[in-house]
Order: sequence, then C-alpha cells, then structure tokens
Amino acid sequence: MGGVSFRIRGSYLESCNCEAICPCRMVGGVPGGRSTYGVCYGLLTWRIEEGRIGDVLVSGLSVALVYSYDDDERGSPWTLTLHLDSRGSDEQREALELLFLDGLGGPHTARLPWIRKARHLLAVRTSEIELGPNRATVGDGIVLRTTRPVPTEERVACGVPGYERHGRELYADELTVDDDPFDWELRGNCAYASDFDYASD
Repeated sequence: MGGVSFRIRGSYLESCNCEAICPCRMVGGVPGGRSTYGVCYGLLTWRIEEGRIGDVLVSGLSVALVYSYDDDERGSPWTLTLHLDSRGSDEQREALELLFLDGLGGPHTARLPWIRKARHLLAVRTSEIELGPNRATVGDGIVLRTTRPVPTEERVACGVPGYERHGRELYADELTVDDDPFDWELRGNCAYASDFDYASD
C-alpha cells in the first residue's frame, strides 16, 4: 500500500547476537555478509524525534522490533514481533504499524528486510518503550544497555537506518529479551547506534 506521504527521523539503536563488528555491517565501504552464527536474533529500536505519516503526527513516539532469522532458510524470512509506543493514540499506533510493516512505498522503508522478504509476524503489541542514547527498555521483559564503543578507524554503517549514514559500533553490556516466544540474555555481543531519516520521496 503506497501513496501515503511520510517522513520520520530520529535516533536508532539495535543489538543482535552477532560478534562485534557485526558481519552484516558495511565496513569501510565493503558490504557485509552472513551473520556470525548463521542464525541472527536481536532488537531494533527507533526513537522518532520528528515525524508525520499522512496527516498523523508521530513525533515523540518510539517503535521496537524483536526478530530472528536463519541465513540458511530459503529467502531468510524474518520472524518478528512489533512493539508500538503505549503513549501513542490508536490512530498514531495504526499509522506506525502501517509504515513499519508495509513500508508505504518509501524508497528505503520498502527495502527493509522484514518488509521486502517473506516474514512470520507473531504479534503487534502495545508496550511502554523508553529509549535513550545508550539504552532501551520495552515493556517489562526487554532491556538493552550499551556503553562501550568498538575501537575502529573504519566507517561502519547498517542497512536498517541506511548505508549512507555513519554510525557507532558498540558492545552490548546487556541484551535481555523475555518476549514470548523470544527468550535470551546476552552480554558482550554487538550493538549499533545512529540516526535515521525515512521519507516517502
């Protein structure tokens, strides 16, 4: 479903079970490849500082996505749960759900892996989401803390916010997810922070 104009921008923070620097990243302009262990699972978060989807303002709201995929499964479809900010109205959450699950034909959003590929959507949940520069909490069961940068002289970029954007590769101090059926607790794995700017044109 395209045809809806939108623009959202803000800060992005993610972590997965890969070793740092995540091999999916583009490092020094060189594209990445397979995940460290062949099966990747993690948490992606977006804090929207300014945003509009159609006529709906979504500034100040956050979105989180918990996922897993297998590099060796045909098409490597994502299995995911989408969390929408409980501070938003029904209208705001509906707009965010549409954008983050459909892409609305945006040149970047339509190419996000869980949108362009086949996927297994487990649930869309309304959750309290708190995002800061080095942390994320989603509901009662999801915590990400990251304070340690990975030393590197190379430019590191991630495809979700966009390879054209420079970000910071980090070590996760904690990535705990208790979000049925997802359940893990990791430390020392990779994390990544940058900004994002998604628009319909």
